[in-house]
Amino acid sequence: MGKIDLIPAIDIIEGKCVRLSQGDYASKKVYNEDPLEVAREFEDSGITRLHVVDLDGAKAGHIINYKTLEKIAGKTNLIVDFGGGLKTSDDLKIAFECGAQMVTGGSIAVKNPGEFESWIKKYGSDKIILGADAKDGNIAVTGWLEETDQKLIPFIKNYHTKGISKVICTDISKDGMLQGTSVDLYKEILKEIPDLYLVASGGVSQIKDIELLIEAKVPAVIFGKAIYEGRITLKELRPFL
Repeated sequence: MGKIDLIPAIDIIEGKCVRLSQGDYASKKVYNEDPLEVAREFEDSGITRLHVVDLDGAKAGHIINYKTLEKIAGKTNLIVDFGGGLKTSDDLKIAFECGAQMVTGGSIAVKNPGEFESWIKKYGSDKIILGADAKDGNIAVTGWLEETDQKLIPFIKNYHTKGISKVICTDISKDGMLQGTSVDLYKEILKEIPDLYLVASGGVSQIKDIELLIEAKVPAVIFGKAIYEGRITLKELRPFL
């Protein structure tokens, strides 16, 4: 079996572990009042990475749930990447001080490229991940509330030339819908930029989806709802770890 980095997602609203469908806050479903408990369960099953999203922060445009990040990073050994509403170097400083090992910039990379590029220069490509969220091949921002006319692949390529090596790419049409991932889109991206550490995100509904990503040589995958809804068990993930 091929290899893929498994990265469960913990999305946070008001300090609780939740999931949305297609970024719609009205579709919120609380899975656990205590995200640390969820993180520990992942760690106990052999997971080493975690993707934490501050959904309140994404809406507000600045970091909000940093206490939850601090708790997870401080009380587990998981390698945490953190995103959601990071707009300023102060936000970044708080995220890193609270234990994030990597941060993801999405909207900022579209709306304030100068600032985002300064983060890449300051922290390096190991610590800064580009969040590229796509709807119909175009980039979408602000927790997906806005679509832009920037095309996805040229957008990623541009930042790759500026030093970005890790990209989380979410196809919004798939996110939280449990209907499979955008394998063809990921293949296309990797054909254009073969050395990219591409993280597929959105749509994982069963183990087969992960196997298809491995076949397509996608380096990493983020998943959430499939685990929380019991479509995939932690036990089923063991062979991939």
